[in-house]
Amino acid sequence: MRVTPSRPPRGDEDAEADAGAEAGPRTEADALGSAGSGGSAGSGGAAGSRGAAGSRGAARTDVDAPAGDAVALPAARTAVPPPPGATDVAPASRRFLAKATLVTAVLTAAGAVLGLARDQALARLFGAGSETDAFLVAWTIPEFASTLLIEDGLAFALVPAFSLALARRAQGAPGDPVRALVGSTLPRLCLAFVAVSALIAGTAPYLVEALAPGLPDPALAVDCTRLTAVCVLGFGLAGYFSAALRAHRRFLAPAAIYVAYNTGIITAMFVLGGQWGVRSAAVGVAVGGALMVVVQLPSFIRELRRKAPAVEEPAGEDSERAVTGALVATVLLFALCRQSQTLIERFLASTLDAGAISHLNYAQKVAQIPMTLSMMLCTVTFPVVARALADGDVERARNRVERDLALATCVLLLGASVVIACAPQIVELLFQRGAFTPRDTAATADVMRVYALGLLGQTLTGVLVRSYFSAARPSWYPVAAMATGIVATSWIGVWTVGPWGVLGIAAANASGITVTAVVLLAGMGPRSVPIRVRRVLGELSKPVRAAVIATVAGTFVAEQVPAAVPGLAAAGTTAVAVFLLLAWALDAQGVVPALRSVRTLTRRLTHGRTR
Repeated sequence: MRVTPSRPPRGDEDAEADAGAEAGPRTEADALGSAGSGGSAGSGGAAGSRGAAGSRGAARTDVDAPAGDAVALPAARTAVPPPPGATDVAPASRRFLAKATLVTAVLTAAGAVLGLARDQALARLFGAGSETDAFLVAWTIPEFASTLLIEDGLAFALVPAFSLALARRAQGAPGDPVRALVGSTLPRLCLAFVAVSALIAGTAPYLVEALAPGLPDPALAVDCTRLTAVCVLGFGLAGYFSAALRAHRRFLAPAAIYVAYNTGIITAMFVLGGQWGVRSAAVGVAVGGALMVVVQLPSFIRELRRKAPAVEEPAGEDSERAVTGALVATVLLFALCRQSQTLIERFLASTLDAGAISHLNYAQKVAQIPMTLSMMLCTVTFPVVARALADGDVERARNRVERDLALATCVLLLGASVVIACAPQIVELLFQRGAFTPRDTAATADVMRVYALGLLGQTLTGVLVRSYFSAARPSWYPVAAMATGIVATSWIGVWTVGPWGVLGIAAANASGITVTAVVLLAGMGPRSVPIRVRRVLGELSKPVRAAVIATVAGTFVAEQVPAAVPGLAAAGTTAVAVFLLLAWALDAQGVVPALRSVRTLTRRLTHGRTR
């Protein structure tokens, strides 16, 4: 299969367009290769890929921008001829990004479905009472570990670091910069992961007391916390492998990790639940973390075995600089602050009636599905942005971030309008069985609607923060922005939990993350990829208006058809149709490319069936 070179950016072009000059495999099929597949993802002609890249430290120059938004951008770096014997690799094409996004979307959706099945099993087997609350306090550990080590955190440091190593390899640097980076970082990180796991297990009683002082059965929560502490090592290795593979343009294995993770938890609950109760879910967390590593390990090893130049050098100074202590500190502190919202929620909810923590958890898991889907493209394009900055092409990075914002916002708001309109039907259909009562359904649906109001802030934060860390430089501004949002969440939560209970906690969460998104957007410029803020805000206002009207229309239909399945079908269809029509009429930037991509994919699938 031939890789089609990408065309230069054309403003508000297809959301999957990219002029990326990312070095990678020679074929798109290789780039999507997975662990355990019949063909080797990193073998053959893909080994030792080379691409022309520029040197570091390019001078800055002015680039044309709309009036009032002029910014100083560095000039594209001068191309360096590849070393003798190197393979010249075509840039990342729109076709490749579309395929990578499709692979990520399918596996992310599968992981999300299994996540819902996991929550359904938890609700059916253990309900929404004190026992489930105890496990969910322990669940704080894997939630923190996932954010710090896989989704945000280390990924913000490691993806740019591996992109820089790949750029140096493409320039013909002596030795293998990628292996040097792994040798200088992976052993130390493994020791840190083991130490943290042991620390959490040893201090579990104090952690439970700090997280949920009003919990009626702290002993059960302590047991679950000690079991889930093991996942820190598994998540850490999984996050490291995931960042390395994505920088190499390998997306299949990293996208499959949550399929493996949730499979481990579900299996453990049904196999061990009768004897161990809710502790079986904690065992499943540990098993699932190990499976995350297993599904990526073969692909990671294949990448390390790629042919290196004959001249070797020790773990170099550039490799050491690529992941500095300051960079790791900033990305981990940002992720820690972001995940602190969960701590605040559970601390406040532990003082309410039994089941409050469970209602918050179930509502959050479902409400965040549109955000998870909206961030899939950013997962694929983050290495592209990092590589563009490593090559000195800030204009290409800016165009990519602006397109990501437009498409992610449209996908998010489309899903949020359905979630808000159909919340009771969704919760009833997913959870109302076994120990999960109609009262639990009503409480969870109310909380889910309030949570959904903060999804736009969640998505904007997720997209914008990548631009701050994509240049592999430490930045304290995102940490300050997230800390500002946490302060707002805490104050609002303390003020509203008394009169509004769990709804007040959800409102505090939505308000705090929205504050963070506003602060991050206001700081875009020299600290990050300098997007055109006024232009972006103008574009974002279009899908927001469409989403408001679509939500009102969907809610009206849902109230007329209260039954779960017919109501969800009628109200969901109404909300989707109204949103798409209005967004198309308003010429929202992210809608037309998304529809075009769906149409193209449909044609390809139809063509494939008829061949």
